Amino acid sequence: MLMMEYAGKRLLRQYGVPVPAGALLRKSADARRWRGSYPVALKAQVPSGGRGKAGGVLRADRAEQAESAAQRLFDLEFGGMRAAALLMEPWIEHSRELYLAVTVDGESGGYVVLYGPSGGIDVEHHTPCKYAFGTPRDFRAHELRSRLASVEPGRATGERVVALARRLVFAATALDALTVEINPLALLPDGRLLALDAKIVRDDAAAFRHADIAEELARSRKHEPRLVRKALAGNLMMVGLDGEVGLISGGAGMTMAGMDMIAASGLKPACFLDCSSNPTPAGYRLAFDVLDAEPKVKAILVSIFGGGTQIDRVARVMDEIMRKRVSRKPVIFRMNGTGRERADALMREAGLHNHPTLESAVDAVAASVRAR
Repeated sequence: MLMMEYAGKRLLRQYGVPVPAGALLRKSADARRWRGSYPVALKAQVPSGGRGKAGGVLRADRAEQAESAAQRLFDLEFGGMRAAALLMEPWIEHSRELYLAVTVDGESGGYVVLYGPSGGIDVEHHTPCKYAFGTPRDFRAHELRSRLASVEPGRATGERVVALARRLVFAATALDALTVEINPLALLPDGRLLALDAKIVRDDAAAFRHADIAEELARSRKHEPRLVRKALAGNLMMVGLDGEVGLISGGAGMTMAGMDMIAASGLKPACFLDCSSNPTPAGYRLAFDVLDAEPKVKAILVSIFGGGTQIDRVARVMDEIMRKRVSRKPVIFRMNGTGRERADALMREAGLHNHPTLESAVDAVAASVRAR
């Protein structure tokens, strides 16, 4: 879950990270209530990157300018959506823009600190200094300090970065955050550091222990199509897409591989539907109910690999579902893993065919869609 900048800064402030004092605007007239100094920065609050390059940050030197600038931002579209709110803050003069983040890195087996002596909108053009430490308890200030020595020219600035990185590690741990990023991190003329922006991505799977994540997920799902909401309510991971091939799979990697193969065949997937979080008869039945009820779905591909889940047991479930299913949309199976031979035999007895490879299954899906 990607948090808006204003919400991310509110959390960072709780963990001792210095941020500007700002106000949230829900309409342009709210700018009149600003009691701080000028000039100010007005920033569109949208869940997308590249806001600065898209004109989503404006400066206003006077009150009347602030209201008109706010209206311009409310009228803009960012990736097809408009900002529901703006963040109004003092315009901060600073000596340099830095980059600092704590994020989960699979190759490093845990958290890493990323630091760049240059930040801002073109930070992607610079390779950051990387300190991989894994678990939060293994963070060592002296190790980060030694890495910063080769990239940060100011020793005092480096010490402040180390102290701030420690706070970000603590915040990421407490918030179940996958990423805590400050870009830009402003170096003020007096040497202090100030977070001018905040990007916090929290783990959706941690919603059971964070009420604010659960509430935000519930709000966001209100805007999802009804069938997607139904799948999510049944603990299936589903994203609705615009294609004609429904995909029922297990595991994000398997699901993505199936989507890629469908696209390579000249068709489009109708969904990302991962049943690995609910690999039960009820979960699979729900997956079929959702796709059978979707008019744009012309055929369904079932691509499952069973390691801990034995494929012969899944085959029995599929046989039961097919016997009771009313829809006549073609279903193509490719199931592999533990108990594959028993699964093949069970499916043959049930009059079903389990394809030996994903390639042959996708070919069969493509043929069935084009024949309809």
